[in-house]
Amino acid sequence: MTGALSFLDRVLAVPGVEASFVPRIPGIPVSGDKGATLRLLEPAHRNAVARRGFEWDDLWRAEQVHGNAVAVAPAGGVEERIVAGVDGLLTSGRQGVVLGIYVADCAAVYLCDRRTGALGLVHSGKNGTEQAIVLRALERMAAEFGSQAGDIEAAISPCIRPPCYEVDIAPRIAEQLLAGGVPPEQVVMSGLCTGQNAGEFYSYRVERGKTGRMLALMGRRTENVESS
Repeated sequence: MTGALSFLDRVLAVPGVEASFVPRIPGIPVSGDKGATLRLLEPAHRNAVARRGFEWDDLWRAEQVHGNAVAVAPAGGVEERIVAGVDGLLTSGRQGVVLGIYVADCAAVYLCDRRTGALGLVHSGKNGTEQAIVLRALERMAAEFGSQAGDIEAAISPCIRPPCYEVDIAPRIAEQLLAGGVPPEQVVMSGLCTGQNAGEFYSYRVERGKTGRMLALMGRRTENVESS
């Protein structure tokens, strides 16, 4: 369970799946106003979405309230395609839907079902990890799409680690995925600390709240999946 920015290699090896992790964007001023900074980052994030073969209007994001609720996208009638009250998004893998999660020390966890084509993208920081949000996501994927943990490819993004933070959330997330039945070889951690690599990533802790956000993306451009 190692890897750097190659942590997405196994996910990307699944036919039809597009995924990326957009790091720090050079030259973009940051501040304590998250909304203002995200507006400045939006052109670069739009380009990242386009490079994966999607339109900006295909993007669904979670409100991210540091809980353990997850929702299935697309969700009709949601303003700006931001789903309120959740920290994780799931999709059947239907063509033209891309999931997005913002992080700046917390982990983005990618869940890709090789068999059914279902996808999940989860924001798991200290609180979400304590509440085992990845297990809630696996349970919901099973209920909604018939996913089985043995078919899941899981990837854990760069996130903050000791000594920059008192809790090492990535190994805890990995332990939860293993406890949920995901095979060890299918759980990949980036291994990179956002705090120790603040030149490459945004770090809320190191930058004392005056920071930007990385963008995790995952979707499916084709429906080339095995029948269940």
